[in-house]
Amino acid sequence: MYCNKENVNILTALLVKHGIRHAVVCPGSRNAAIVHNLNECPDIQCYPVTDERSAGFYALGMTQALLQPVVVCVTSGTALLNLAPAVAEAFYQHRPLVVVSADRPQQWIDQLDGQTLPQPDALGRFVKKAVTLVEPRDDEEHWYCNRLVNEALMEKRGPVHINVPISEPLFSFTTALLPDERKIDFTPAEASNITLTHVCRMFLQAQRPMLIAGQPMNPLLEEAVLRVKDDEAYVPDFVLYTGGSIVSKHVKRFLRKAKETWAVNLTGEVNDTFMNLTHVVQGDPEVVADLVRFNLEEMPHPFVQKWQSLLTEVRQQKEAEVLPYSQAAAVKYFEQQCSVVQTVAGSQPTVQYANSMAIRLANIYSHSKVFCNRGVNGIEGSLSTAAGFSCVTDDRVFCVIGDLSFFYDQNALWNQNLKGNFRILLLNNGKGVIFDNLPGLDQSPARDRFVAAQHQTTAEGICRQNRVAYRQATDMDSMKEGIDWLVSADSQCPMLLEVMLSQ
Repeated sequence: MYCNKENVNILTALLVKHGIRHAVVCPGSRNAAIVHNLNECPDIQCYPVTDERSAGFYALGMTQALLQPVVVCVTSGTALLNLAPAVAEAFYQHRPLVVVSADRPQQWIDQLDGQTLPQPDALGRFVKKAVTLVEPRDDEEHWYCNRLVNEALMEKRGPVHINVPISEPLFSFTTALLPDERKIDFTPAEASNITLTHVCRMFLQAQRPMLIAGQPMNPLLEEAVLRVKDDEAYVPDFVLYTGGSIVSKHVKRFLRKAKETWAVNLTGEVNDTFMNLTHVVQGDPEVVADLVRFNLEEMPHPFVQKWQSLLTEVRQQKEAEVLPYSQAAAVKYFEQQCSVVQTVAGSQPTVQYANSMAIRLANIYSHSKVFCNRGVNGIEGSLSTAAGFSCVTDDRVFCVIGDLSFFYDQNALWNQNLKGNFRILLLNNGKGVIFDNLPGLDQSPARDRFVAAQHQTTAEGICRQNRVAYRQATDMDSMKEGIDWLVSADSQCPMLLEVMLSQ
């Protein structure tokens, strides 16, 4: 039986018709009717997460894995505001996160009643569409409610917010079947074959063209840019940018020397990252990039080959580099072992890097595509995003993360959905070690304690209470043994290797 709330039943029916199959649900009384419906619906798989901030990132990770919209459902009040960091990240990643919030009746907002605050538009410009449903009393209001849900769910290229007022009594589950709701479809504008061919021709005809994508990664590009410095022979005259955040400031500064940039993205947004944008093409950047690579195989371009030779040289140098026991050594060895697994198994495991030093090390040592929350670059939610990704795949999912990011988001492990495919490499420096790299900050006596949040915490107790297999490394040998275990061992529960690093 479904609930007796008409707006909730309309919403549930249309979620199914729009192909949504996964929902992260948070506890609460006002949203209980929505959660009940989602759980009752055979087409939707529910994943309970108690911490709303973590739940938002769980759902974000699922959208990354599935390339489909995922619901995150919260109760009324501040629960909705806790989703803001994940929604902002989803907005800049163009991920189809569907925020469903229960609400109190409008007449009780700002009347000092429990768990009430103005929820319509609470997520502001970080959602592509925000609607507040009515509680239908006649056919016209039913039509209006249907239309609002359709309008929200037709938006596939970013987060949306569906706010659902629910009056008391809240708990009556007496509806046998969901209504047969009208679904409205949307066909987005995409780059035509003529446009794709033109973009590809412009690239191949340029004297010094460069194809670059932002997130997830551009391995070794920063190292190469630092090597060429001001050598004009390496500066492109035509950049084809397929979107996403660029991790390296050095790479961004270098590409601002280019003559012009053409950007390709799904939304047609103007992101003038390199300050020389001349064309924006709305289309699938992967399709464009694949077409360019295919043509380069048929007609190799000397400038592209020049850069490929440089990147190969940098890669060989980094591979031959002998590092002391450090977080860099840990990431390098981890990436090497992941490559071995790929060679043996024939498939590359998914690796999620947290922000700050972790993603910067990935920029040097990564061998393949990685994920990172580079939409707004926050440290919150990195662990939850990776955990959510792991819930909707049987492949192994690794999270490489620093200590502040890990402890900030430790509630990601307080979750019954996690399986043995989720593996964590925790680089514990006892503080935010990236602050050591900021010029001038070493002169402040407040740096370590107040800015870098120096601590003596370990993850052992957290792992024990959440049934996560735990190992600790304190030197090069135990680090390598631990990474071998993390990458290769079979397990029924999540696994974590904590690499303890001296200050």
